[in-house]
Amino acid sequence: MEWIVVTLASLLAGFVDAIVGGGGLILLPALFATFPSAPPATLLGTNKSASVWGTAMATWQYSRRVQVRWRAMLPAAFAGFAGAFAGAWAVTVLSPDFLRKLLPLVLLAVLAYTLAKKELGRHHTPRFAGRAEWVAASLIGVSIGFYDGFFGPGTGSFFVFLFVRLLGYDFLNASASAKLLNVATNVAALILFSLKGHIWWHFALPLAVANVVGSVLGTHMALKHGTGFVRGIFIFVVSVLILKTGYDAFLR
Repeated sequence: MEWIVVTLASLLAGFVDAIVGGGGLILLPALFATFPSAPPATLLGTNKSASVWGTAMATWQYSRRVQVRWRAMLPAAFAGFAGAFAGAWAVTVLSPDFLRKLLPLVLLAVLAYTLAKKELGRHHTPRFAGRAEWVAASLIGVSIGFYDGFFGPGTGSFFVFLFVRLLGYDFLNASASAKLLNVATNVAALILFSLKGHIWWHFALPLAVANVVGSVLGTHMALKHGTGFVRGIFIFVVSVLILKTGYDAFLR
């Protein structure tokens, strides 16, 4: 019964994550609720073992329909990988607790800005080209990658928002690019969790398959309905993130 619950959660997580990120909002709480006595690191590692495959599938699907700016995004993905590794190392020597109270406030600012700027992310008008673009994208990659390795919640949403706000992408192109960087940060985390033995491999396969199925469905919806749909899901996911992280920081 336990594996059915978490597999269904993984499918839904893959669906949401493929559109705009935030799949961890679904699968991680399901894992913690289903296995309350398990080590948190093991549940985090098991979550990564599923989400990395769904994110990789979403990246491949988007790349077939959306013109990903590979010359900028590949260096940014490597920067994200390095940042995530550094963040994961930092969390072994520093406590991320100070971020718990800061995160919902930052997300609230992101939501308020997105709602105030009605045209934000509706048109794809990249602000940079060539070296300037890959440098800007790499700075986003290494900074949010570090955050992902160090703390994590909302990583996909931060990637999307910064690609829209700083690089001038629309929400669909930003989501496609964010997936590539999320693959890189997830792989970095997965390597570390694997080396430390924090993955339940007997759950990894069914969770990964379900996540990929959800990812295929979510990517199809995003490509079918376009930027306006992705923007709406982004607003919804960030709103839920504010409630979840606010509860964790101030009420729990």
